[in-house]
Amino acid sequence: MRADLVTNMDEARLVRYCKENNALAQKALYNTYAEPMMLVCLRYLEREDARETLMDGFLSCFKNISAFSYRGEGSLKAWLKKIMINQCLMRLRKKQPVFISHTDDLPVEPASTMESVWDTMNAKEIMSRIQALPDGCRTVFNLYVFEGMGHKEIAGLLEITEGTSKSQLHRARQLLKETLLQTSQHIL
Repeated sequence: MRADLVTNMDEARLVRYCKENNALAQKALYNTYAEPMMLVCLRYLEREDARETLMDGFLSCFKNISAFSYRGEGSLKAWLKKIMINQCLMRLRKKQPVFISHTDDLPVEPASTMESVWDTMNAKEIMSRIQALPDGCRTVFNLYVFEGMGHKEIAGLLEITEGTSKSQLHRARQLLKETLLQTSQHIL
């Protein structure tokens, strides 16, 4: 198979050729999805861990692609994202993140001030603030905000209580507000 045919291939055919262990198709799949999947990994992990997890995720993808059922455009990306999130969570479990079951009372700035600070930040700055959260807070925040999971689902996935999930989300929000307050003092 010619390389130029693989790079312009639709998702369904790409999956079919990957299931046949076609190296060019696997490379095309990786080249297509490595960047967006790296962004997923970076939401949960520091850069070096994210890189390793990305590789582990693609290895898992190629190993298990025969079990993947193509369900239309976008289903491959969704499946890969799920693999990457699971790989990130497995890595975090190995690191044994500390889940705090209490919250500190941090000052809460009025929403209008917070919104004006958010408006001055680009996506990279916002993601760096999220990345700076403690592992437990960051993980719950990402699962709740970006993946749309509820506390019951998060608790089951992370093997914590629903109350701990709620307190981690609350703590993450409070810590983000605190860093925004610090940023606003420099801006305002």
